[in-house]
Amino acid sequence: MSELKTGTFSVSDLENVQINIGSIVGAIEKTAAEEGEVGPTVKPNISGLRDWDYKLLERYNPVYTPMCDQCCYCTFGTCDLTGNKEGACGINMEGHNAREFMLRVITGASAHSGHGRHLLHHLIDKYGADYPLKVGQTNIIAPNVQMVTGKKPETLGDLEGALSYVEEQLVQLLACVHMGQEGEAIDFESKAMHGGMLDHVGMEVSDIAQVSCLEMPKSDEEPPLSEIGMGTIDSEKPVLLVIGHNVAGVTNIIDYMEDHDLTDKMELCGLCCTALDMTRYRTEGGDVPKAKVVGTLAKELKMIRSGVPDVIVVDEQCVRADVLREARELMMPVITTNDKIMYGLPDRSEDDVEDIIDDLKSGRDDGALILDFEKLGEVAPRLTQEMSKIRKEKGVVSLPTEEEFNELTSRCVHCLACELECPTNLPISDAMTAAEEGDLGPFEILHDKCVACGRCEQACPKDIPVLNVIEKASQRVIREERGKVRVGRGQISDPEIREEGVNLVMGTTPGIIAMVGCSNYPDGTKDLYRIADEMLRRNYIVLMSGCSAMDLGMYQNDDGETLYEKYPAKFQKGNLINVGSCVSNSHITAAAIKVAAIFAQRNITGNYEEIADYILNRVGAVGVAWGAYSQKASSIGTGCNRLGIPVVLGPHGSKYRRALIGKPYEEDKWKVLDARNGETMDIPPAPEFLLTTAETIDEMMPMLAKNCIRPSDNNMGRMIKLTHYIELSEKYLGIMPDDWYKFVRNETDLPLARREELLKKLEQELGWEIDWKKKKIISGPTSKLDVSAQPTNVERLCKEA
Repeated sequence: MSELKTGTFSVSDLENVQINIGSIVGAIEKTAAEEGEVGPTVKPNISGLRDWDYKLLERYNPVYTPMCDQCCYCTFGTCDLTGNKEGACGINMEGHNAREFMLRVITGASAHSGHGRHLLHHLIDKYGADYPLKVGQTNIIAPNVQMVTGKKPETLGDLEGALSYVEEQLVQLLACVHMGQEGEAIDFESKAMHGGMLDHVGMEVSDIAQVSCLEMPKSDEEPPLSEIGMGTIDSEKPVLLVIGHNVAGVTNIIDYMEDHDLTDKMELCGLCCTALDMTRYRTEGGDVPKAKVVGTLAKELKMIRSGVPDVIVVDEQCVRADVLREARELMMPVITTNDKIMYGLPDRSEDDVEDIIDDLKSGRDDGALILDFEKLGEVAPRLTQEMSKIRKEKGVVSLPTEEEFNELTSRCVHCLACELECPTNLPISDAMTAAEEGDLGPFEILHDKCVACGRCEQACPKDIPVLNVIEKASQRVIREERGKVRVGRGQISDPEIREEGVNLVMGTTPGIIAMVGCSNYPDGTKDLYRIADEMLRRNYIVLMSGCSAMDLGMYQNDDGETLYEKYPAKFQKGNLINVGSCVSNSHITAAAIKVAAIFAQRNITGNYEEIADYILNRVGAVGVAWGAYSQKASSIGTGCNRLGIPVVLGPHGSKYRRALIGKPYEEDKWKVLDARNGETMDIPPAPEFLLTTAETIDEMMPMLAKNCIRPSDNNMGRMIKLTHYIELSEKYLGIMPDDWYKFVRNETDLPLARREELLKKLEQELGWEIDWKKKKIISGPTSKLDVSAQPTNVERLCKEA
């Protein structure tokens, strides 16, 4: 071949230089004409949406509940921040607590985006960067990605840019935590919201990638049901337990089991979101799941201590740090598959399969790190079959015998140290007393409520393995622990949004209740059933994800049905939807974004603030993280908050040390502009908060209905929402809410069945001089200060009417 020369330069001089034309072409930004209309905040940096955050924080003031009054960040020493004191670097208590919260948010966001990076690399290696994204009936494939980055991804390779943006911003946010950087609480708050927004982008990348490639349900309105519960596991078969959140490696295990006719000869079961995602694998079209769900993080130690698993495979996130130590006691080899969790185990990724299996089954090694997923797919099921035989021959015993159980319960001195350490102060001492008298009922109740954190055992002065005692006493209920969970359906489709969007904005569908988060419930899994069943019967759309989705399937009604079996799974009022695992939470915010895009015809591309403003004032949605405990729960919730979606946490949520609370009595904070004419209008205080905690279900129930009220409600919608708010307050709190009248704009807003009664209350008790003509329905509420700057939006609002 002839040599190309330019002056004194020739191509032959580039012998050690790699030119990647594809990357260069792929990096060229598409023009506005190619993308369509592009908003003002494409890939916003830390300060890019600061003004919007300030608007939110002006109405919803941060409230801090520090767990201690000291800062120990640097070697200046421990600084006392009580009162108005400052640390050696100049930071005060507010700034320190805001920084602590921000750190939790970016930790959670990093977990999800790190998951997405590993998963995306794996899928691109396997399917190619040009593999098309397929998520169901939609023209908006990735609403969060498009809104934040200004790009409309169409292939796996297109997702790389979105993740690179998230990773860059997370690095910048983490730098802000360093001693001697940011000092103002309000800017830490803005940075936390930025981290929450990034989390929803990272989650969306993760889920649409796996949904596209792994034959998971795609906006499926009737996804199949999967078995859930410890009682569903046949312990007579070899049992392989997988734990974590990244399903990539587990798919190889499922493939190997199918190829070698092992699916019915051994049990493959899972904990946490890996369990949910492996039931989604190759179930597109309604195929029966090929694995079983044990449950949430609360079941990890219980399942290991039961002695049922023969081999444990872990990947990342929500995996206990003591899995290897606990499993070693019961001859369960542990295989780690991700460099985020390696437990000090030797890397056997390059070793021969036979050598790995031989070393693990002989006990020479307690476990192995295997990063080669194809090798994992063969090692895990083969080792499980071998270990099942060995463990049965050796008679491995886990839980106490009857004699040991009696000795342990009689050893208790009822000092209550265990109860003081228990996150929910469970009555362990009383259960010990009852067991001594032959009554195991109290322990059976504790089995459902116990989150298996193990704090009780550390506190016990008599070295009683309290968790083992609880589980031994609960063998009957564990055998009966069998439920059903709907397989995660993925994104909400465009046709569903088109059909239901108008009802949500006008209020005739009373709202969306999104039940997300972890399993640290104050009173067991029945709490979730009570919340979901009440709101479903009132025609709210109930969305589930992650641990909450699993635990909801554990409880059955008097007819033996779970709520998943009772209610359909379409996105419409009175329906129950499981979107999927933790990363599927992005589909919940995506649904709200789609309402703005499809129903209101708003441009979402790089247009975050306008869409968030629309959602805050028009889409009645409330998130519930009743059992939140992870950093991921805080990042998910904060991402919802920046979009204007309020979130209620359970009582343990106060340990996040921060809330965002509005002040209903500050009337100047509750005003919007009518985008049709620029007129300033008063609105009721709803949503009243962006992030708060509730102590009990009874306190929370009316709170959910109240905070689904929006300024855009039409008369029918406001009447429906106000009816639910009043009824739930009277049902759960025994009183008429003292602020119900604030949500009445005219006579037709009042609940029809009680209109005469409530009119009298307005006139006689509250002294209203009623002139309904002075009250006006706000058709186009917006928090924008300058409506004239948005002429195109005014045109759209007129079309909506």
